[in-house]
Amino acid sequence: MSVRHESEPKLYRYSRTVCGVFTHVLCALFSGFITVLSRPGSSLFSWHPFLMTLAFSFFMTEAILLFNPYSSPIKKLKHKTKGRLHWILQGLCVCCAAAGLGAIFYNKNLNDKPHFSTWHGLIGVLTVAVVGLQSLGGLPLLYPKLAKGWSLAKLKRYHAASGLLTYLLGSLSLFLGLCSAWFSSSVSGYVWYLAVLCPVLCALVIMSQVTNAYMARKPMQY
Repeated sequence: MSVRHESEPKLYRYSRTVCGVFTHVLCALFSGFITVLSRPGSSLFSWHPFLMTLAFSFFMTEAILLFNPYSSPIKKLKHKTKGRLHWILQGLCVCCAAAGLGAIFYNKNLNDKPHFSTWHGLIGVLTVAVVGLQSLGGLPLLYPKLAKGWSLAKLKRYHAASGLLTYLLGSLSLFLGLCSAWFSSSVSGYVWYLAVLCPVLCALVIMSQVTNAYMARKPMQY
């Protein structure tokens, strides 16, 4: 891996590094912005945008960026260590997502509002379910004894592909949340467009990272 990186053009490596660092900063700024806007604790509803953004914009993004060969903050650590930290961040993502779903579910019950009546609600509950399954699916990679009869190389490919789809679902859920009445009434003009760009740009960087690491390789031999 290191030999391949050293043989790559410097401009390519620098651009990849800049994109990775930019994504770290962007997901943190976006999460902070939503935190200030929602003021968690000010109401029951306020926990929903805060926790969902923390889950899918921060924890999930950082969990994947741990494996970025150019901008990972722990790129010098062993792959096994990265895998464990990745699973911890994914676990935090699942916990925050489940709590955020519980907050909006209970809030709708208190206000006699229908559940899952919008695309944001439908995609959101689907994403929470999928990210939970995705985290469980990563256990055989942490504990190879659970992967009896399976090739770890194939499991990594499948996990990466399903993880990318899960991340894109999370990004879509965030995007639809930014189109909600709550967010549209809280911000306007160029601020709305800048906010929408955050999950979109992060998704593009993550998509590029995963496809370069796994999808672009030669087909698996069966």
